[in-house]
Amino acid sequence: CLVGSEMCIRDSYTMFNYQQNNLKIGVLSMTRKSASCTTMLVGKNASLDGSTLIARNEDAGAVSLPQKFVVIQPEQQPATFHAVLSGCSIPLPKDPLRYTSTPEADESQGVWAASGINSANVAMTATETITTNARVLAIDPLVKEGIGEADFVSIVLPYIRSAREGVLRLGELLETYGTYESNGLAFADREEIWYMETIGGHHWAAIRIPDDAYVIAPNRMNIATFDFDSQDTLFSDDLPDMIVSNHLNPDFEGINLRHIFGSATEKDTRYNNPRAWYIQKQFSETASDPLDQDLPFICLPKKKISVMDVKWALSSHFQNTPYDPYGNGTASERTRFRSIALNRNQQVHILQVRSHVPDEIAGVHWLAFGPNTFNGVVPFYSNVNETPKGYCDTTTTYDPGNSYWLTKTLALIGDQDYDLYSDLAERFEQTIMANCLAIQQKIDQTIPLTNQLLEEANREMAQLYLSHATQLLGEMVERGNTKMKLRFSLTD
Repeated sequence: CLVGSEMCIRDSYTMFNYQQNNLKIGVLSMTRKSASCTTMLVGKNASLDGSTLIARNEDAGAVSLPQKFVVIQPEQQPATFHAVLSGCSIPLPKDPLRYTSTPEADESQGVWAASGINSANVAMTATETITTNARVLAIDPLVKEGIGEADFVSIVLPYIRSAREGVLRLGELLETYGTYESNGLAFADREEIWYMETIGGHHWAAIRIPDDAYVIAPNRMNIATFDFDSQDTLFSDDLPDMIVSNHLNPDFEGINLRHIFGSATEKDTRYNNPRAWYIQKQFSETASDPLDQDLPFICLPKKKISVMDVKWALSSHFQNTPYDPYGNGTASERTRFRSIALNRNQQVHILQVRSHVPDEIAGVHWLAFGPNTFNGVVPFYSNVNETPKGYCDTTTTYDPGNSYWLTKTLALIGDQDYDLYSDLAERFEQTIMANCLAIQQKIDQTIPLTNQLLEEANREMAQLYLSHATQLLGEMVERGNTKMKLRFSLTD
């Protein structure tokens, strides 16, 4: 079966995605999130307060996939995990850790836990859909009965006590069961961030992000320069031999995993590269081209990066360039590139592991649902036993009292006239950030730091978000009413 660069056969929620590069043998992939998401990583010395930050937009297809925010207790973790999409069964270790999770409201097609922080203050985000070229798939085909994005967080995060352990555990699972898709993942603890990419059906590579660096990773294989002899890299044992014995390295010197295993297609120049270009331009003042196939992977920022900076980056849409869909470019310029903020954003999470506070409050699971142009992140403490209403109780039925559906409503209205509403959205986001940080600063200084105290703080911040978002909706309705086409200048 020869197919183009992205041919999808949709059956309800399940997407059989024949992805990858140019013409090739179609390999069945059972993901619903083909070519979606954007990842950002910030090392502890590059962040404003010395935290490690791993963040990602969880994107999907055209349909809404409602998300929820929950805590998984050890007793809720099964002894054997059954992967719904592939039918794979994985026996799990004993004594799992508690962890936060952001699964889909409808778990009938798998958990899709997406992100979380466990009780050992280790964070994980999974996954960034990436590309693998036909040369690799011919050597190590994807595995229809393997594991994938829907499963990764559930079978890894409860069993690790460091970011490095996360890479090693998932690597072992990939080698044992294989995977049916190509993905990038990230792990963080107080000291380290590791970014990992799957290669073919059973292979993988990971790299420790330098403490003074940041990464912006779109939907392509991102790891570039790679040193197999470094203490800051991990990989499947036979990966070096796979490269040499199959003549995979196109470069005369050195090892560049993106060149060896990834893609460099026309789609990359429109869908992937511009996202990296825009953020690197803002944070590093690079003068590169948005079509550049060799944009750097590891970047040094011109100043320290805050959580607010990360949220801005993952909410961006090429502002102040001709490529902004809401901007003043020509029609072709405004639709030329895929922006980071999209109607397909289902959630954004920023997983912060803080080094300057007690263990009880080190993990902060910043979260916002819906399209990022009209939402605000809330800094939920992860060391809790339950999450707030309005976040944990999302259903597939529309409910404007729920954070996911309320934010989707705001984005839908705001998209109709961005210039009319954008100042309201900016003020809303600033208000949420300022008020939540005030609550956080008060709690951080409280003794003792009990689960109950942290849960009360989370509830207060959730209610703050819901009330201000509802207020924003009312303001948008009032402002939009004056612009309705169904109006007339004369009155009685």
